[in-house]
Amino acid sequence: MTENQNPEQKARDNIDALLRQAGWVVQSAKKIDLNVGIGQAVREYQTDAGPADYVLFVDKKAIGVIEAKREEEGQRLTAHEAQTEDYAAATLKWINNKKPLPFLYQSTGIITRFTDGRDPKPRSREVFCFHRPETLKEWMAQGISLRERLHHIPLLNPDHLLARELRLRDCQEIAIINLEASFKADRPRALIQMATGAGKTYTAITSIYRLLKYADAKRILFLVDTKNLGEQAEQEMMSYVPLDDNRKFTEIYAMQRLKSSYIPGNSVVCISTIQRLYSILKDTPLEDAAEEINPAELALPKTPIPVVYNEKVPPEFFDFIFIDECHRSIYNLWQQVIDYFDASLIGLTATPDNRTYGFFKKNVVSDYSHEKAVADGVNVGNEVYVIETQITQQGAQIAAKQQVEKREKLTRKKRWEMQDEDEAYSATQLDRNIVNLDQIRTVIRTFRDKLPEIFPGRREVPKTLIFAKTDSHADDIIQTVREEFGEGNAFCKKLTYKTEEDPKSVLQQFRNEYYPRIAVTVDMIATGTDVKPLECLLFMRDVKSRNYFEQMKGRGTRTLDKDDLKKVTPSAVSAKTHYVIVDAIGVTQSLKTASQPLITKPSVPLKDLAMSVMMGATDEDTVSSLAGRLARLNKQLDTDDQRRIRELSGGMELTQFAGKLFSAIDADNIEARALELARLPIGSDPGDDKRQQAQQQLVTEAAKVLNGELVELIESIRRDKEQTIDHDNIDSVLRAEWNKDAANNAQALTDEFAGYLKANQDSIAALTIFFSQPYRRRELSYALIRQVLDKLKTDKPKLAPLRVWQAYQQLESRHSLSPSRRRGVGGNPVNELTTLVALIRRVCGWDKTLTPFDDTVRRNFQSWIMQRHAGSGEKFNEEQMNWLHMIRDHVANSFHIERDDLEMSPFDAQGGLGRMHQLFGARMEPLLDELNEVLVG
Repeated sequence: MTENQNPEQKARDNIDALLRQAGWVVQSAKKIDLNVGIGQAVREYQTDAGPADYVLFVDKKAIGVIEAKREEEGQRLTAHEAQTEDYAAATLKWINNKKPLPFLYQSTGIITRFTDGRDPKPRSREVFCFHRPETLKEWMAQGISLRERLHHIPLLNPDHLLARELRLRDCQEIAIINLEASFKADRPRALIQMATGAGKTYTAITSIYRLLKYADAKRILFLVDTKNLGEQAEQEMMSYVPLDDNRKFTEIYAMQRLKSSYIPGNSVVCISTIQRLYSILKDTPLEDAAEEINPAELALPKTPIPVVYNEKVPPEFFDFIFIDECHRSIYNLWQQVIDYFDASLIGLTATPDNRTYGFFKKNVVSDYSHEKAVADGVNVGNEVYVIETQITQQGAQIAAKQQVEKREKLTRKKRWEMQDEDEAYSATQLDRNIVNLDQIRTVIRTFRDKLPEIFPGRREVPKTLIFAKTDSHADDIIQTVREEFGEGNAFCKKLTYKTEEDPKSVLQQFRNEYYPRIAVTVDMIATGTDVKPLECLLFMRDVKSRNYFEQMKGRGTRTLDKDDLKKVTPSAVSAKTHYVIVDAIGVTQSLKTASQPLITKPSVPLKDLAMSVMMGATDEDTVSSLAGRLARLNKQLDTDDQRRIRELSGGMELTQFAGKLFSAIDADNIEARALELARLPIGSDPGDDKRQQAQQQLVTEAAKVLNGELVELIESIRRDKEQTIDHDNIDSVLRAEWNKDAANNAQALTDEFAGYLKANQDSIAALTIFFSQPYRRRELSYALIRQVLDKLKTDKPKLAPLRVWQAYQQLESRHSLSPSRRRGVGGNPVNELTTLVALIRRVCGWDKTLTPFDDTVRRNFQSWIMQRHAGSGEKFNEEQMNWLHMIRDHVANSFHIERDDLEMSPFDAQGGLGRMHQLFGARMEPLLDELNEVLVG
């Protein structure tokens, strides 16, 4: 290709190269030879509508056309679809075709779009490359397209399933029905959100079976991000028996878990880690260790090596890709692996975030939350037990002029040296660069001593998983646990990828055998690993990610019947009813923790909760606590207990009643009822008064089943199943108790923070501007806000912004009538600096309620844009708006923007300072000043 080629010729050359790599023989119309190769792409083929850029031939039959466009047309490639259709419908010279050609492409050589004209409603989609001629030949032989065949999938028949006594759970049935409806609507991406333990993998396998049987799917990929998840999926597929066939799934369809770069040609279901798939596409070797680690935790290269075409695994290789734990494997380096394939994507996760919803285009075909799963008896709920120690909360100080022990992290080699000066350390430094073995011992000893209170009546330690910060921390914990419990090596083991002992063997023992009673992990079983007998999670590390924390909690949610629980925990007297989070680090109070324990009033007797609701209590805490306790009690009922409850409840099961209570405080149900009461359409704001009235109505309706006789029966059953707990304290521990309302502490903390700001408003420049000189807002810089943060940390370290935010959040949520507001007043802050800005605005009265700074910035930006566009001034064009959006997002995260920031990410990728100056000219500097003022206003 020469530099003086015109854009059209450059595009043709690129398209020729793409066609050749996909197996096509490229020919000119004057030199046609349909005997060369499997498929031919003939340039400038004559039709009665003029010469088509390319006509595709397979087996000497014309089957498709390509409309070639210059590279600059990539942004409007869909505008040329009609032109492509005209050529496809035209009569070809020498052929006299009667029907339009089915396969249509538009391509610039960089971007390629494809339409299958045989689809029920043909719709173009972007593809990585042209399909291979063998593929189009196979598609033609099938007669109708895959998307047409999806319309022929019969509806799931619940009655048929009942006959087989293999009934799907309601949540699984709904997910499959909705997913197949999504397929029929030609939605290319779908998200199955289903609580841990609710059967996501079983649901996926059922769907895969139906796609293979009824839609004649050629090949399906089940994509995971760790090896152990792949092994679990393999085991489930091997044991799966379809609902309409007595044979096992793997006896009907060939299944293969990929362990090398070789993919058997006869495999219709492949299981692979995304790491291995990337290595296959790149044709590079992969170390087994790379599949052991969650790729979301890897330090990835800034500019990953892009995926290129691989003729052994072309983009059309898979028809469907099911992505397990998709909330962590669809971004950055790994998204290009998924984007390579021309396949429908189905995501599976218990904990989606906003990025997950965005990736799957908000097409959520299943929304089955942990709360719903608990109400249905699919999962068990949790309670939180808090252990606070002085050093955990406040850190400590190492005095000077004494011999101190030093230890190398990796080798653990020890030495002694003189401490030169006093050294204070914070709680966050513990177990990383400062190790206080007595702090670890105090937590473990308190946990040991409080076990009779946490799990009354147990003669052995319940199966417990401890989350540690590092491998070194885990080793310290293991040694301490063995010493404090007076047990040997088998009692407590490390469960991590880096352990010398086979992690699979340890995990199998933890699941199925008496020992180990306690396992310590850093990285291995936070997600995707089932240990059903697990009844206790001890957190000795904090977690920043809300999703990761939810996944860690999910290890305890699995249900287990009495007989199976007694096999590993002999003193258990019932089925698994709940699990306990023992919080020794403050993890449940961290800002990212959106979900709260269902039972927020563990100290209130069950009878009092039931009587309160029966007599008219409708607040969320009381109703949620009652529902959670009833769901737990239901696990302990025998047949006679269930019969007696049905007799006094009008035939209602206890689990049904718990479900009605949960539904009564569900924010969506409350909003719908409130709109009915206000007689407003969906999308309107009914107001908090109507929401409160709606919640009262819903709870009252749900509670109609309650009567004094039923409450007494429930209480008598509870007395037979539970024991009374006596509380006591250990002197060396600040707090060891069930988590409870800390409103008084929160109020004291917010008052102290507000007092500190006001006391320093005249001595700290940024505070002066906030309190008394708002016209100087454009002067507020990153450095000035950083000065406030640094001084706050020095003067009052306990007034850390994130901690104060949580206190405000707790207080304001208590005064909000809206259930959705009570669940998370103020949202979640972006970082410590912008959190501080939002708190200062709240104290100064700029904001009447707690508002994340990024919300403020976005609201101000929207108002500013509307004012600019409403006036008579020049409107911003699309590229200018993209830059303004980048500036908005930068300010939302960093508070202020400077000229120098324009040379950094993400601006540098768009041309940096020079490009912005080209777009805005002399207006650039005033515009930056104006945005620095209005966005923080």
